[in-house]
Amino acid sequence: MNNKLSKTNEENGIEYNLKGDYYFPNLTIPKQEKIILNKYGRMRLKYLKEYKKAEYTIMLMDGTLNAHLKEIQEIAEKQVKQLICELKAKSNLTEDMKNTDILYWVGTMNSIKVQAEEVVCRELIYV
Repeated sequence: MNNKLSKTNEENGIEYNLKGDYYFPNLTIPKQEKIILNKYGRMRLKYLKEYKKAEYTIMLMDGTLNAHLKEIQEIAEKQVKQLICELKAKSNLTEDMKNTDILYWVGTMNSIKVQAEEVVCRELIYV
């Protein structure tokens, strides 16, 4: 669409629109898949925004940010579940303890979950 209100630069393919006396580039961010971020996705997004600004900006402009966050949160969920199972197997925690000593069982499970999440955050989220 080349008329007096817009023109395209043949070298880089960028379209320019006339606003007043100046031509401004018509830059848009590519459409991204809509996702619902869980705890790990939000943690990764916050980390990228605060500590990895260049990577965040590049992924945002390339349209790969949502795919990255979705991948991170899926991997994090799987790893947390796997680590919880492994840590639970290493501990002396049994399902029978739910019925006999519920407070001990809940406390131990909370501790295991926190340990698993800490490992995943250190190895996956905050890198």
